[in-house]
Amino acid sequence: MQLDKLVGFHKTMGDPTRIKIISLLANKPWNGQALAEKLGLSAPTITHHLKKMREINIVYERRDKNTIYFYLNKSVILQQTESLRKLAIGMEESDMAVTNEEQTKIVENFFTAEGRLKNIPSQRKKKLVVFKYMLKGLVFGRKYEEKEINEYIKQYFDDYATIRREFIVNHFMYRENNIYELNPEEMWAK
Repeated sequence: MQLDKLVGFHKTMGDPTRIKIISLLANKPWNGQALAEKLGLSAPTITHHLKKMREINIVYERRDKNTIYFYLNKSVILQQTESLRKLAIGMEESDMAVTNEEQTKIVENFFTAEGRLKNIPSQRKKKLVVFKYMLKGLVFGRKYEEKEINEYIKQYFDDYATIRREFIVNHFMYRENNIYELNPEEMWAK
């Protein structure tokens, strides 16, 4: 989970009314009018809160004739909770852990003597080692334009678009408005 998404989720959920809505939706679906009556709030206020909660995908709706019922998306809550837990206590060693010796062999096997990537590994753990190796020249906290990232990747591999996409998918980097930034290592795919 990317840092900005995690922060956005917790900012949105840091409201007492939204917490109350979650506690009600945890047991059964509710319509907006019933939520307003139960919480003693106006319908437009409930609509506002539900809109914010839909933006972070924590609620979804289903229509039954003329009534819209809201449901709690429990899987999103569990994902967000797990992301925060991992950040708080650190990522536990996984089955994909790679020793330093293995990392060295992977780099030797997939890079030429000139430092060019021969091909992208198909095995996930090898792929992650290769990407981490490629990121060593980037500076944490610095924002990079897409053109800069493309040029940086080209020194390793000609298909910069694929590598750039992999950096995002594996949470090594965050992209917004064609500006790229390294995520903290704790967020990187393991």
